[in-house]
Amino acid sequence: MLAIAYGAALLGVDAQLITIEVNISKGVNTFMVGLPDSAVKESLHRIDAAFKNNNFKFPLKGITINLAPANVKKEGSAFDLPIALGILAASGQIEGEKLSEFFFMGELALDGSLRPLKGVLPMAILVRQKGYKGFIVPNDNAKEAAIVDGIKIYGCKNLSEAIAVLESGTGETTEVDTRELFLDAVHQSRFDFNEVKGQENVKRAFEIAAAGGHNVLMVGPPGAGKTMLSKRLPSILPPLSLQEALETTKIHSVAGRIQGIEGLMTERPFRSPHHTISDVALVGGGSYPQPGEISLAHNGVLFLDELPEYKRTVLEVMRQPIEDRRVTISRSKFTVDYPASFMMVAAMNPCPCGYYNHPTRDCSCPPGTVQRYLSKVSGPLLDRIDIQIEVTPVNFDELSSKNYNGESSENVRKRVIEARNIQIKRFEKDGIHANAQMQPSHMRQYCELDKASVKLLKTAMEKLQLSGRAYDRIIKMSRTIADLEASENILAQHIAEAIQYRNLDRDNWGNH
Repeated sequence: MLAIAYGAALLGVDAQLITIEVNISKGVNTFMVGLPDSAVKESLHRIDAAFKNNNFKFPLKGITINLAPANVKKEGSAFDLPIALGILAASGQIEGEKLSEFFFMGELALDGSLRPLKGVLPMAILVRQKGYKGFIVPNDNAKEAAIVDGIKIYGCKNLSEAIAVLESGTGETTEVDTRELFLDAVHQSRFDFNEVKGQENVKRAFEIAAAGGHNVLMVGPPGAGKTMLSKRLPSILPPLSLQEALETTKIHSVAGRIQGIEGLMTERPFRSPHHTISDVALVGGGSYPQPGEISLAHNGVLFLDELPEYKRTVLEVMRQPIEDRRVTISRSKFTVDYPASFMMVAAMNPCPCGYYNHPTRDCSCPPGTVQRYLSKVSGPLLDRIDIQIEVTPVNFDELSSKNYNGESSENVRKRVIEARNIQIKRFEKDGIHANAQMQPSHMRQYCELDKASVKLLKTAMEKLQLSGRAYDRIIKMSRTIADLEASENILAQHIAEAIQYRNLDRDNWGNH
């Protein structure tokens, strides 16, 4: 007897329909075909134990299980549930008439209970696209799946509950009002800029970075506040839109990283990988491709502390994703894409000892060491970082002051949102949403300079010996500074402020 159930395999951040065909005939051997990995093959042992502990019998006949399409690799334990239901239906132990109306995924424990799986959100999207009556999932995944409206989500604790839903066609469904959940979320960070004493120039640089989506590199001695400032950047970024929240949740769902989250991610991610991270862990990939840190930072912030300590190969593989805002993982039989639109914030010491250019401490590095240390970060990568700013230590009087009253993140965020709204309106037909993403054609159209601005920029390039790559970056930052002031035109003062954020482009930096 033949029974057919439906499940899904993950391909990138999307799900692909998998048809589970179970045929029982004369014989004694069990075969599973269709490129199953070890975890899928082992499902038969889990299913056998689950059947015995729930008063079902594993057929002692010839069983052929086909996972179609046969040329797509199937991985993980989430196919346990559809395979188990297919075997029960094919052996006549349950009614299988409604098997084709539902979608099933879940890992079986030996006692028949259902364990959670990853990637439920893209699977639920596929269920809606294909028009199935409902999606039966482990109870722990129900809220995540219910983010997708227009389908019935049945959260089941065990195999018996899944069978009851299947045979009756009804059961308790899980519903989530996504828009209400999103609007009710408190968009408030644990960190606030008013907790940071001093560093007003760096805070201003972060405001510009947040307003225009610019990448930032901070150079300064240990203890100057680089990490403290970076952790507070998300607090001044605009809140996620509903579409961005769904995109972000989808990526974290595929990576299996949304346990404990009430269905939908409503805060921008902040990822801070250690400098010992591998290429694959940062960018994504592996034998069974998974999103890397740069994709987990999609619509948020990727913080790289101690930038020169990262392996050169790790930093170099980031160059293309920063430019394309997408990661493409190619294998011999398939190619997957992961979104990677993030703000990169990097921090580094000015030299190995950390005290080059320090106002009160002497640098102990030998001659030439500073330049070699800085050169660990390649020119092409620096070319993709708009704001390069020096962070100096805060003096004792500022640190010990009890009367310090810094500006709150909430106030800064209001200005950032207003500037972003200007950019969204400006680029609504161009397929971009921030000044940092401007191409030369956009700059010619939206960044026209008056004579005073051109003269100032020329003088700065010559006197400060700024490199050629600084030119475009200064103009993009100037456009953002103008937007923060709601100025239609870029003025000389906007150019002047932008120039000071290109410290590493000065030819005299690091000569020691």
